[in-house]
Amino acid sequence: MIHEILEAKRDGQSLSEAQLRELIDGVVSGAVTRPQTAAFLAFVFNRGMTVEETVALTMAMVESGDQLDWSQMDGPFVDKHSTGGVGDKVSLVLAPLWAELGSRVPMISGRGLGHTGGTLDKLEAIPGYQTDLEAEQLSTILADVGCFISGQTGSLAPADRVLYALRNETGTVPSIPLITASILSKKLAEGIDELVLDVKWGSGAFMQTHDAATDLADMLCRVGRGAGVMTRAVLTDMNQPLGRTVGNALEVEEAIACLKGDGPGDLATLTVDLIGDPRARGLLDSGAAYERFCRMVRAQGGDPDAPLLGAGCAEVVVCAEVDGTVTGCDALKIGKAAFVLGAGREHADKAIHPGVGLTLHKKVGERVAVGEPMVTMRVADVGVERARAHVDAAFKISQD
Repeated sequence: MIHEILEAKRDGQSLSEAQLRELIDGVVSGAVTRPQTAAFLAFVFNRGMTVEETVALTMAMVESGDQLDWSQMDGPFVDKHSTGGVGDKVSLVLAPLWAELGSRVPMISGRGLGHTGGTLDKLEAIPGYQTDLEAEQLSTILADVGCFISGQTGSLAPADRVLYALRNETGTVPSIPLITASILSKKLAEGIDELVLDVKWGSGAFMQTHDAATDLADMLCRVGRGAGVMTRAVLTDMNQPLGRTVGNALEVEEAIACLKGDGPGDLATLTVDLIGDPRARGLLDSGAAYERFCRMVRAQGGDPDAPLLGAGCAEVVVCAEVDGTVTGCDALKIGKAAFVLGAGREHADKAIHPGVGLTLHKKVGERVAVGEPMVTMRVADVGVERARAHVDAAFKISQD
């Protein structure tokens, strides 16, 4: 039967819900071999999938493992997913702010692969913060605090772990149906009523163009709604970093400043836009959500009053060599600078340095004078010259 499923997709035919469920069950049990799974991914990459197929694939992946159940408490249950970007620390601000507005936010997040750390890497810069909690612990925190940010448990969407690893090996990562099923299978297993998607485009994003990001956002929304979850998307520009910091502890510091009503304007605006509640801006500016953040940190074993990990880094200041106006601040190059300093990882099992990173003193549209600081790099013992080269290449300054 698996051979028939593979041949059908190879020939461009649509697969039924039953066929996709059989395939995913076999992927998890091992009845479908790695070569067969790789062939399926290649056929989807080349032939595509309809919205109906993608809904069926996503739900088969959701149902391949346990699903979180919050029926013992009142909702609504909401979450957010970002397709990733340089300096993106929105989750750290959004989860406690949304909880402060009365929603419950069961946020399952991941670690980063590539330029900078993921949400969990950032939070693990807080001493004691635990990201490997089990479902019973998560339920207690959600009931008491209203939000948590934790890692994927071993029983949530296990099919995605197999497919995700093979997508990297087979060069099929850019497939929109496969991206959609991977993102939504983990999110729908959270037991949420509503999902908002931050789909980024530009030099520092997975989707390089606005059109590609639009196609992904459309598929994500159609599949999410098809699976019974209220789903909407916001397209955001990632041609320059979000906020003014890139790096794990640095981004936690900036997120805390935002929660206290004193963060960068672009970070605050995006967070409020994603929540979509007219009360959100005033509440964020008031600083009221910061205490909610501290409660979440304490509930997950962390100490919000302790110094963040990664102290002892040296600072290297990069200054402007000409007068003018900043017309470009390439997010990808800034991300590469953070990566070579040790803020990101190439392989999932590689450690990152929580303290290294960059603070941007100038961004697009701002004036700069000769000798004025552009970037402060927080460095350890590797990558300083390479990071400096990436920073120099990232900025464009117009003297007009």
